Amino acid sequence: MKTISYKEIETARNPHGVEAKKIHENEYVQVVHMLLKPGESLKKHTTPVDVFFYVLEGEGIVEIGDEEQTVNKDMLIDSPKNIPHCLYNVGSENFRILVIKTPNPTANQNRQAIQDMMKSKT
Repeated sequence: MKTISYKEIETARNPHGVEAKKIHENEYVQVVHMLLKPGESLKKHTTPVDVFFYVLEGEGIVEIGDEEQTVNKDMLIDSPKNIPHCLYNVGSENFRILVIKTPNPTANQNRQAIQDMMKSKT
């Protein structure tokens, strides 16, 4: 049996500048523990694979395509591939989310997604 505590994993460098810790991955799935502190958000972006978010703690806003919704603990949010999405913490408490990507994107797919996100900000 293998057990993992997200607290023991180093934060991965990411273009969003938020705490993101990859807690599991194989060719089929990637699971990231993400913490958005009050006032933090992701940059709006797309992913080349399906994603779903599971809220562990707090409340935040999820934007997927043209839809925006306030979400809170124990909610699951489906985000289809290639649809722009973003997460926001507009509250005063931490917003902790599991980000699950399936299948696990390749390194080339990740690079391309980051390049596309950075281009759209200029």
